[in-house]
Amino acid sequence: MTTASNTFVAHINGRAASADNLAPLAFAGFAHFTAMQVRGGRVRGLDLHLQRLRTASVELFGRAMSDDRLRAHLRSALESGPTDASLTATMYSRAGEFTSTETGSEPHVLIRTSPAASGPKGPLALAVFEHERMLPAIKHVGEIAKTYLMRKAVEQGFDDAAFMDRDGRLSEASIWNLAFWDGESVVWPEAAMLVGTTMSIVRRQLHGLGIPQRVQEISLANLPQLRGAVVMNSWTPGVPVRKIGSVGLPEAPAFVDLLHRAYEAEPLIEL
Repeated sequence: MTTASNTFVAHINGRAASADNLAPLAFAGFAHFTAMQVRGGRVRGLDLHLQRLRTASVELFGRAMSDDRLRAHLRSALESGPTDASLTATMYSRAGEFTSTETGSEPHVLIRTSPAASGPKGPLALAVFEHERMLPAIKHVGEIAKTYLMRKAVEQGFDDAAFMDRDGRLSEASIWNLAFWDGESVVWPEAAMLVGTTMSIVRRQLHGLGIPQRVQEISLANLPQLRGAVVMNSWTPGVPVRKIGSVGLPEAPAFVDLLHRAYEAEPLIEL
């Protein structure tokens, strides 16, 4: 199914989606997804995307679609459009299909493609809210709190929202992972969060480049000790952050460049 401007294309299980196919999903909130940037029909971190969908499907539905079948559906969705695109693959199960691994039916996949994206340039200012996502390790849908807090952040004059857990630890941002720089090492926040595919790509490539990394608890109190911050997601490995809550952060162009270099070292894999 396409819009009048052919901006978006949606496929379900390898076939173009109709209004009848999509209507039930408009009111569904039990699903999970992954988002990726496709370039020339290829994707960075494909293994991470497949692992994310497989693991979350088993957790939510008791069963996962095979990687081979899922890749075939991804290729089919791209055949009707440009080879550079933003792609979202959403796994869902129809009402009444929440059964055991042994007897349950395979989950379905909704694949939506849209124009390729690279995210905002920044630097961004992030408002801080105490918020802990349900099942934080799963990239699930229907997160009204996240969207509400993004809106409240903008109302307060910020660009987006960052989340702090009940112990005062920064965890993640609305649709982003957080990463920090101390001048020598990349610092990842220690808290319950979604480990993004871009985050995982950057971590393994930084390891290959010999760049020090560590995980530590980061609060507003110790934030001034750090020398830079970014947000990252499937759009980009690094958008500079200039402020989190009331704490200003220095510019760190070398840090941003390092993250982009690490990301670009990850090979593009054919779907």
